[in-house]
Amino acid sequence: MKTPNILDLLKAGLHFGHKTSKWHPSMAKFILSEKKGVHIIDLKKSIECLKTALEFIQKIISEDGIILLVGTKEQAKDKIKETGQAVQMPYVNNKWISGTITNWPVVKKQILKLKKRREEKQKNEWSKYTKKEQLLLQKEIEKLEQSYGGIANLEKTPDIIFILDCKKNKTAIHEASLKKVPIIAVCDTDVNIKQITYPIPANDDAIKSINFILELIKDSILEAQKSRQLIT
Repeated sequence: MKTPNILDLLKAGLHFGHKTSKWHPSMAKFILSEKKGVHIIDLKKSIECLKTALEFIQKIISEDGIILLVGTKEQAKDKIKETGQAVQMPYVNNKWISGTITNWPVVKKQILKLKKRREEKQKNEWSKYTKKEQLLLQKEIEKLEQSYGGIANLEKTPDIIFILDCKKNKTAIHEASLKKVPIIAVCDTDVNIKQITYPIPANDDAIKSINFILELIKDSILEAQKSRQLIT
């Protein structure tokens, strides 16, 4: 596994934190300095944390585990989806659905409904309905796709959850903690890392930073999947 160097992280802007007025004390050990009222993240520690997180991901994936990728910020949605599809892992890039981890049986019912609607549409079974009924079915499947499309192939509680935007996904963090699912998360300087198993101190807003981290996640998963295939 290739570990990025500090220059790579600098180019991607991982070192830019939030305004000093918005910081969270739990991130103190990862803050190097402040510049013009903005905290600067210690990239040496970011590299250490990235390496630890990526090694853990590879360990779980090599054991045929499942990682759930979560990123719902506007600038992260497309990349989360692209990454999830590239590694054939479940992802959430719209609003987190309460109970995805803590109330799986209920969520599973909605996923089954989505799969049923997909199958009906594919087999052209909707043709027997009126145009108005078909329109209602289309609206239903679109709503189901938005909420459950990324986790349609999730069969059980994930073995790891990766969260790109902690502030927006507090419920996901809470649910994972309750079920003792390890959490890997990108943690900007305003994040409370108390419930995060493997924090990655980094800018969680800039597109370059987001894309950089997700590329590392993708490469690590693909490498572990390839190694597992060679063994089996």
